[in-house]
Amino acid sequence: MRVPLSWLREYVDLAADATPEGVLAAMVSVGFEEEDVHRFDIAGPVVVGQVLSFEDEPQSNGKTIRWCQVDVGEAEPRGIVCGAHNFAVGDKVVVTLPGAVLPGPFPIAARKTYGHVSDGMIASARELGLGDEHNGILILAELGIDAPVGTDAIALLGLDDVAVEINVTPDRGYAFSLRGVAREYSHATGAVFRDPAERDFAELQPGTGHTAVVDDAAPVRGRVGASEFVTRVVRGVDPSRPTPPWMIARLTLAGMRSLGVLIDITNYVMLELGQPLHGYDLDKLAGGITVRRATPGEKMTTLDGQERALHVEDLLITDESGPIGLAGVMGGGTTEMSETTRNVLIEAATFDPTTIARSARRHKLPSEASKRFERGVDPLIPFVAARRVADLMVELAGGTLTDEGGALFAEVFVGDIELPTGFVQALIGVDYTDAEITGALTTIGAEVAESEGGWTVIPPTWRPDLTDKWTLAEEVARIHGLDRIPSVLPTPPSGRGLTEPQQGRRRVANALAAAGFVETPSFPFTTEAQNDLHGSASGEHLPSIRLANALDGSAPFLRRSLIPGLLQTAHRNISRGLTDLALFETGTVFLPEPGVVYGTDEVPPLGVRPSDEKLAELNASIPPQRRHVAALLTGNVTPRQPGRAAEAAGLSEALDAVRVIAAAAGAQIDVAQATRAALHPGRAGALLIDGAEIGYVGELHPAVAEGADLPGRATVLELDLDALLELAAGSTVAASLSTYPAATQDVSLVVSADVPAGDVRAALVEGAGALLESVRLVDDYRGDGLDAGAKSLTFALRFRADDRTLTAAEATEAKLAGVAVAAERFGAVIRD
Repeated sequence: MRVPLSWLREYVDLAADATPEGVLAAMVSVGFEEEDVHRFDIAGPVVVGQVLSFEDEPQSNGKTIRWCQVDVGEAEPRGIVCGAHNFAVGDKVVVTLPGAVLPGPFPIAARKTYGHVSDGMIASARELGLGDEHNGILILAELGIDAPVGTDAIALLGLDDVAVEINVTPDRGYAFSLRGVAREYSHATGAVFRDPAERDFAELQPGTGHTAVVDDAAPVRGRVGASEFVTRVVRGVDPSRPTPPWMIARLTLAGMRSLGVLIDITNYVMLELGQPLHGYDLDKLAGGITVRRATPGEKMTTLDGQERALHVEDLLITDESGPIGLAGVMGGGTTEMSETTRNVLIEAATFDPTTIARSARRHKLPSEASKRFERGVDPLIPFVAARRVADLMVELAGGTLTDEGGALFAEVFVGDIELPTGFVQALIGVDYTDAEITGALTTIGAEVAESEGGWTVIPPTWRPDLTDKWTLAEEVARIHGLDRIPSVLPTPPSGRGLTEPQQGRRRVANALAAAGFVETPSFPFTTEAQNDLHGSASGEHLPSIRLANALDGSAPFLRRSLIPGLLQTAHRNISRGLTDLALFETGTVFLPEPGVVYGTDEVPPLGVRPSDEKLAELNASIPPQRRHVAALLTGNVTPRQPGRAAEAAGLSEALDAVRVIAAAAGAQIDVAQATRAALHPGRAGALLIDGAEIGYVGELHPAVAEGADLPGRATVLELDLDALLELAAGSTVAASLSTYPAATQDVSLVVSADVPAGDVRAALVEGAGALLESVRLVDDYRGDGLDAGAKSLTFALRFRADDRTLTAAEATEAKLAGVAVAAERFGAVIRD
């Protein structure tokens, strides 16, 4: 909300030397956030001048300029070249003299042009920042201004005003008005507040003849779409009259364009009181006004010229011709006020916030009106706002206020809240006195009465956010200063903290980051083809969840794998010159089961907690969601350096990452050869725990890497992190460190070339028994000296006992026991 300080002064005592920074500091003290300070980017000298004479001079380029003599209050008139022709001798205009700076910035200097030295410039409204009108220069008489020549035009036109901008949170819609901001400034500083809504009730009665009818057959959440609808009629307006410069200046600083005096008045009052208003050309209305819901297939054209297909929840303002307005959002084009309007019907209504919010979002049509209605508007303000607009149309547009109008309204009921004694102190942690509590609540406009055990509080009508004792306590803290709340760290209760799965996920992520990988979270959206390719081993089609309102229409499905997101991240980094990448992500994948229909068309209302049965139904409508961890490596793991060639990242680095994950989870992961559609044949492996597959690792198929725009090889891995942690559940006991030396031996076994090395290793481990501390494959030989179709696998074995120093014979016996198992299973023989 932008608040011009000259406007704020009308409703609260603001010191003459008050600064924007001081006003913002005061607003911050009562819970608002400061955003910015806005000024007209203009500097003098800018003065009132009078045209003494001019000569029309045609130019070779087809233009005709005027060489003017302008009195600016100095001893001699100034010669100024002007391209506009909408003024006459004797007109008073705004003259920017050399040294002035106009918005842009556009510095003014004496310069030679069209054969003359132009000693300044005669300004238009747009050049001064007072709107978009650029058809000619600004004639002060048309604004009703007759100031002496030489008067400072910046102050005269309100261009010396300044506005502060504050952020208004969704629960404090009342602050989208000068009335609300002035009240809050009064709370912060104690300055006297003058409520612009305080008027004699008798003069607010709108008259008769134009009472609206509300026919809401399908209220949203049981709330009628319009609970109040006030109309007033002003006849004989002149829409060609200029908007006063002070109003244009205030609207401009508030962030709104001047659109003509009639529309400017409705916008001005909306900013002033917080009540959105709309003006209809009365002569274009066909019959009376009815407020109703849209019918199936109905359409209307809004003020922006767009034809909109309506939803049956949309609330409409209609006459006998059909829809003339999308209630609380935007008016219709058929009855808008224009330069031919002579009679105006003013509308000030109270609409259901939920209905307006849904319509604005449904049609992607946020407006100043909808922004206020969806947050809640003071139900007592429509009568005041309608009369205020009517008064301004009489004063500024030359209209006549009639006794025509109408009022449809319901009794305003605000429920009371019980506030127990001691509750505020216990919640906030400050020892407020009873007088401070009741004083704060009275200050914000609430009615407070003593009751048994505390107070009964009726919130003001402009504060729909005050709904319970907790919100009242927050108001007490806000009014008396949040700085009074002590800074005390709470003591966490014992037995709390992260769950075991949360700790496990965090360990895995931290371990990968410590190993040199970079975590890159991505959106969980992808294509159906990517889900099929990376979500299954064979690349077969699998069911995917399609989003009803996807952020990206080209990726409307929820992911079944984390790999597509990593591929996108890798491509984005490579395109920016970062070619050596080690990326990982932990996140949720969505695994719908074939034949099961997910989702629901019945969305429970947001304001009510669903029943346990409804929650169970909603949970059943969600597909299984598993947490995965995935990593991608491409480029070099070691860059080229003096005396050493670059080392490309490959499958061995990916397997190292698997071991890092296994160690962090406290599990033993085995690797078995496998095939996957997205991976290179012969360079893919399944990741197993006790025979259960939990993931895969391998090099991307060249066609897949090319399709992802990756220039070289890329290696990936993906594991079901939930399954990993479940299978690794239980306490991990650290092995004791033996003080006895190890005995090392190597063994080379000849087996068939189609026997996986991992299976041979497993046989050695099983046969060697507890004395075998580690076994590592160090060579895979195929060539001379071996039969065709055979290979020699060399393993480095390390043996150790906990209670003694092993002899060479004991180590050899354990080794041969392992060889025996390998020979039994695979026909392995020791290579001579």
